[in-house]
Amino acid sequence: MTQHLPIETLPIETVVIVGGGTAGWMAAAAASRFLDDGRRKIVLVESEEIGTVGVGEATIPPILNFNALLGIPEEEFVRETQATFKLGIEFANWGALGERYMHPFGSIGRDFEGVAFHQIWAKFREQAGLGPITDYSMACVAAAAGKFAPPSADPRTPMSQLGYAYHFDAGLYARFLRKYAEAGGVVRHEGRIGAVERDGESGFVSAVVLHDGRRIAGDLFIDCSGFRSLLLGDALGVPYHDWSAWLPCDSALAVPSERTAPLLPYTRSTAHAAGWQWRIPLQHRTGNGHVYCSAFMTDDAAEQVLLANLDGKPLADPRKISFTAGVRDRLWEKNVIALGLAGGFIEPLESTSIHLIQTGISKLFWLFPDKRCSAVERDEYNRLMGEQFAYIRDFIILHYKATARDDTPFWRQVRDMAIPDSLARKIALFREKGRILRYDHDLFDVPSWVAVMLGQNLVPVGYDALADALDDARVEAALRNLAATYAAQAARLPTHADYIMQRCPAPPLTASTA
Repeated sequence: MTQHLPIETLPIETVVIVGGGTAGWMAAAAASRFLDDGRRKIVLVESEEIGTVGVGEATIPPILNFNALLGIPEEEFVRETQATFKLGIEFANWGALGERYMHPFGSIGRDFEGVAFHQIWAKFREQAGLGPITDYSMACVAAAAGKFAPPSADPRTPMSQLGYAYHFDAGLYARFLRKYAEAGGVVRHEGRIGAVERDGESGFVSAVVLHDGRRIAGDLFIDCSGFRSLLLGDALGVPYHDWSAWLPCDSALAVPSERTAPLLPYTRSTAHAAGWQWRIPLQHRTGNGHVYCSAFMTDDAAEQVLLANLDGKPLADPRKISFTAGVRDRLWEKNVIALGLAGGFIEPLESTSIHLIQTGISKLFWLFPDKRCSAVERDEYNRLMGEQFAYIRDFIILHYKATARDDTPFWRQVRDMAIPDSLARKIALFREKGRILRYDHDLFDVPSWVAVMLGQNLVPVGYDALADALDDARVEAALRNLAATYAAQAARLPTHADYIMQRCPAPPLTASTA
């Protein structure tokens, strides 16, 4: 019998993270927590001369898991990053001018004997006094009242159905994680990269060389260099898939403004003539930005729209960011993995940028290689991350496609554009009987798809036939009781501002912390 000897593996000894910012320091903090075996070195190279994009100040609920895995106390995190709490996203003027809807976090209603709640609501939606579906979301009701408290672990209470995330200052978050990472042994090198060295036989990246001649060698490189994509794009030549045919916005102007009252517990997205504007409330200021399509609006006009729609006085001049929506063909090539903007970009309409970084980190740790960086591990990583980008892409496209607006050429174009087959199937199934086609690793769950589709007036022509097997009178009474329960619970909650002031107020910013 032939004896098969085990393949000799060579453990990764040095991980080099190229670039700081949110992506770089998230990777460094997580690596210091999970990859430090006492021998492996984690180093990060960044230059203070290179600015970061830093517009991602809103998150979605999985960020709670990332912070928890690092052992970061929530109240400390909120104080240090000038954070506030986020119950969802309000969309204004998306379905039609003058309309608003909320995409809440958490569940919507409760299923009835195995029948999805939105199917029950669809059957009874015409009944007098039952109200919109948002009346059956704890997050929606609390957000509308400007209230906040964390969820309850007791499944019998309506607070168990509430989900939340954060708004925070991205620069302060990176600084917070840097402190965490360096305390965990990560070594930071200041400097700009002038050259990338590759092994002549394998093509692997062997080192980055700084402008001053310092050579930083490593076994595994994590590219967090932003849109420049110094390693994955420039050095390894991995091509970029352009999604601008579906997501034509290619520019953004960002500006902070004074904090105003009330302190809203949600992000607001307001659609304009050729794009949309975000409003993100923090403890010390409000983050604002205008995402737009340069083919339909000039930079000057976009700036005028942005500044005319601020709630408070601007605190700086607007900063321009240009981008092309899309993703690299592969996010792991040879011994380089790209995180954040180095791998791809989908506009921050649903606050997914930081989540994609978090997902990339978790998938890398699950498939963490040895020095060979085997093809089977790379291929699986690329498959999983490719799916994540595609699922999020489709969800963002939905917001544009499902509009009745025809007041500008931009909205007519996105309303009438061809869309990916994967999204077309989802829309068709929902239009028929409210069914949601959701894949195993799809980031957005059924309540999210329901909220956006109904919010933008994609109303099914029918509903699940199983709903007819229920007792109508009992179901209608239960619906009315549910709505009343959510309203009563929201009335008892503290305001968002009061909750923060009582539990986690941020200290005033100084010159060294601003």
